[in-house]
Amino acid sequence: MKIRKEDALQYHTQGQPGKIEVIPTKMLSTQLDLALAYSPGVAEPCKAIANNYDDVYKYTAKGNLVGVISNGTAVLGLGNIGPDASKPVMEGKGVLFKKFAGIDVFDIEIDCHDPQQFIKIVKSLEPTFGGINLEDIKAPECFLIEQELKKQMNIPVMHDDQHGTAIISSAALLNALELVKKKIGDIRLVVNGAGASAIACTKLYMALGVQKKNIIMNDINGILRNDRQDLDEIRRQFATDLPVYTLEEAMMNADVFLGLSAANVITQEHLRRMAPNPIVFALANPDPEIAYELAMESRSDIIMATGRSDHPNQVNNVLGFPYIFRGALDVRATEINEEMKLAAVRAIATLAKEPVPELVNNAYENNALVFGREYLIPKPLDPRLITTISPAVAKAAIASGVARITISDWEQYHQELERRVGIDQKIMTRVIGRARQNPQRVVFAEADTYKILKAAQILQEENIAIPILLGNRERIGQIIRENHLELVDCEIIDVYEEEERTERYGNLLYEKRKRKGITCSEGKKMMQDRNYFGAMMVELGEADALISGLTKDYAKTIKPALQVIGVDRIVNRVAGMYIITNKKQSYFFADTTVNANPTADELVDIIGLTAEKVRFFDAEPRIAMLSYSNFGSNKGELPEKMISALQKAKAKYPDLIIDGEVQANIALSPRLLKENYPFSELAENGANTLIFPDLASGNIAYKLLQEIGGAEAIGPILMGMRKPVHVLQLGSSIREIINMVAIAVVEAQIHKSSPGEPARRKTETQPDTSLQAWTK
Repeated sequence: MKIRKEDALQYHTQGQPGKIEVIPTKMLSTQLDLALAYSPGVAEPCKAIANNYDDVYKYTAKGNLVGVISNGTAVLGLGNIGPDASKPVMEGKGVLFKKFAGIDVFDIEIDCHDPQQFIKIVKSLEPTFGGINLEDIKAPECFLIEQELKKQMNIPVMHDDQHGTAIISSAALLNALELVKKKIGDIRLVVNGAGASAIACTKLYMALGVQKKNIIMNDINGILRNDRQDLDEIRRQFATDLPVYTLEEAMMNADVFLGLSAANVITQEHLRRMAPNPIVFALANPDPEIAYELAMESRSDIIMATGRSDHPNQVNNVLGFPYIFRGALDVRATEINEEMKLAAVRAIATLAKEPVPELVNNAYENNALVFGREYLIPKPLDPRLITTISPAVAKAAIASGVARITISDWEQYHQELERRVGIDQKIMTRVIGRARQNPQRVVFAEADTYKILKAAQILQEENIAIPILLGNRERIGQIIRENHLELVDCEIIDVYEEEERTERYGNLLYEKRKRKGITCSEGKKMMQDRNYFGAMMVELGEADALISGLTKDYAKTIKPALQVIGVDRIVNRVAGMYIITNKKQSYFFADTTVNANPTADELVDIIGLTAEKVRFFDAEPRIAMLSYSNFGSNKGELPEKMISALQKAKAKYPDLIIDGEVQANIALSPRLLKENYPFSELAENGANTLIFPDLASGNIAYKLLQEIGGAEAIGPILMGMRKPVHVLQLGSSIREIINMVAIAVVEAQIHKSSPGEPARRKTETQPDTSLQAWTK
């Protein structure tokens, strides 16, 4: 993935500067709310905490708050850039804590180089936080700082630069040794690098069973030997008396190489010197000690891991720190000890051996992940990480006596962890991963706009789609130059230069529409409209999907596609759906864009289309027929229409979970359903799919949620077309365009897999086209 300076800077400045904000968790809309939140009401929890310290976890956010603290002296890849310059990194770490484990973070950058003063400052912050994540502090000071803070503080403290890599690579090591059938106590280990991470990794490997006598460590000045005079106390504990003086000598018959040093410092010849089935962890970032391709070419029996996401076996700290702190916080551990770290190691190693869910396969280009040489550790987007690692850490904390509270119901804890992170929020990650496996040709009818061209650049670079640009060639070139865009070998089509195509496409449109009032000359003239031209490209197989609507009215944009491509003959209806995602889960809204006031029979068609599309996104639809009435509580034309549609849908789709008519808040609340309507099919889990009675209510609902509710809206997703076509929301963002293109690409993949047949999931006789089924 290519990251440009201007893109990174714009990302951090757009909207509100930075990546984090503080959001109140309580209502603050009335004078009473304010009085309860601050004076005089706040005095009551203050007095309670003064009388009982543990009540601080009951009345404040301390139990879910971690401090990410740095002085900026060893920022990855940047070195000693100081506390101010390190702040974007610390904010980013906070974002990862929140995204992967639901943990809130205050990032604190301290202008202090004196280790003792740094320790004093951080120690003084103990009343604020439930845990401390030290970050990017240079060695050897980092060892002293962490060691002293762990002694002095009564909350978990971990320097992730040391222990994060150690924990993840240890899990990879255990699994690699299992594959090559070597005992950890027998292996010879070469470590290149002697910084904080290398030393932490080596110590943890020793805790797992690696023998000190079998370890050779190398730093910038050579092998760590007892006869060297420049070694500090920390490095000296890894010094050797073996007659080894160079890295080349150390690699002879070595079983494992661990690199935490610099790019390109080992060669293929080094690897050829190693023992059979060598394990090579080249973890220097951004470039490893030896390029992955060179390492794999050096010998056929190698097992390789790097820190990069574009190669197998990425050793990524995000596999560890969010879930380790989650488990530690949830039992109010006083520290993160060796038992907890080893529990995390074994949990990660074990998870890699379990069958990989299809939703994880779909998120990565390799759609057949299975434990082996190229899959030693789980992928960072595996939703099972939190429910595997955090309980293991919590149990180890309880067993080792550092937990202040215990967990008795582990199944309930499992469910709580899922709710914390919104376990199903990774819809677009999976779709984009699936699109990358086989990019399709996507024609853009409005390519003479910056947003489309920028989206096309990203789509091309990330291998999501093959863009085809329709528009004025000179204008497109001007936008590319003015904005320094890079669109390599991207096809540009100016319809006014395409006389042969315009003639041919116009004749075909005439044949399609000659009994609909279109003459031959009109058909040719209509092909000068890029929406007609692009639709005809898709119809003839010269492109695989069409994207338009950024600058034009929805109805005018969809009309050419309906006339040229047409609707699925089985359903003979189109409808629009939005995916509305909040921090808990995703919901599916239909119809939001097409059918103004559908009849009961038309609603049945919409239900079928929506259920199919929800399953496409790896979710099982739980459908609510919305109204202003609850199960007959109010009479009227609208509730009666929804009741009639419900009855007909149940007869046509007996496998669906569907109920109504019901008000929206009731449909989404299992608590309210169980209390008031326990007979409902939705009572157990609530609805995730909402069918609106008319276009006005659906359209208003999603737009209000998007603008006022702070939810993310993905769409509009056009359902029921014979081939993939999507009409963007007017003024869509670049991110929204990319999302829609990724969906269109996957739809095109499925369409090509069964040409001539509707791309639809089966309820009775239709093929299963969900993302999960597609990879089987």
